Amino acid sequence: MLGRALPGPEKFIWPVFLREGKGIDEPLRALPGQARMSADVLVKKLDPLVADGLGGVLLFGVVDESLKDAYGTAAYDSGGVVQQALPIIKYAHPHLTVFTDVCLCAYTDHGHCGPLDKAGQVDNDAALELLQKIAVSHAQAGADGVAPSAMMDGQVQAVRSALDHAGAHNTLLMSYSTKFASSMYGPFREAEQSAPSHGDRQGYQAAYSDLNTALRESVLDEAEGADILMVKPALFYLDVIQRLREKTELPLAAYNVSGEYAMLIAAAERGDGDLRAMVRESIAAIQRAGADIIISYWANRYREMFGA
Repeated sequence: MLGRALPGPEKFIWPVFLREGKGIDEPLRALPGQARMSADVLVKKLDPLVADGLGGVLLFGVVDESLKDAYGTAAYDSGGVVQQALPIIKYAHPHLTVFTDVCLCAYTDHGHCGPLDKAGQVDNDAALELLQKIAVSHAQAGADGVAPSAMMDGQVQAVRSALDHAGAHNTLLMSYSTKFASSMYGPFREAEQSAPSHGDRQGYQAAYSDLNTALRESVLDEAEGADILMVKPALFYLDVIQRLREKTELPLAAYNVSGEYAMLIAAAERGDGDLRAMVRESIAAIQRAGADIIISYWANRYREMFGA
């Protein structure tokens, strides 16, 4: 009975951290079981996961500090880390759905999701132009879908327009439509080396206490042309997933974020619970709330956590 209540591997998207080069496999202290990898290493790790039916991957680029600048130009470089990796991954696994994160924070020297104006605030309109460039470069390199995560006003409409203008009409757009200013992103920011050098991102992420605004953001993204909506984080926001499920017929993704992954591992290491049991229960809750797609670091550990 319990097994039938759990999602199959096809429901999972694995978030992965990409580095340039070959043979790179850097384990992440904050995310046990995860690593920063070069594309050749990722392809080999994907072999058994794809054979088991993994639904897809979501690619995040990680670049050296020397490549970061005020505008995040490495994010839309045709020779960038994600752009180089896409054809390698698609050649090895042509039927695997590959999404790419479309943002600037990991590529800017200040760690914010767009260029800054003279007052040190993110310039929304300037950011939109750069997000368009990133999305088109990913689509042209072979991405099946793009996922703009910068939380700029109008980003879905801007990216959809740019993709259509570039002829990428079939490229899916998965919107981080309800992304909260959460305390649960710490391990991710360490992994992607994308923490802001000053201030925070609360000005352009949803307040966790404001349900109506959070839901309205997803409704607006649907109107702007999103193909998939997303709630991030997942476990602390099951009520939001459920409420959004009632408002939309679009596929709904839930991002089971790095802090949620790490806290279960920490509890198990302290002897406060059985890891496999906690993972299964938590994922069942996300699915029960209404998620069609689960973006999770448990995806590459599916057989370990959900197998017989």
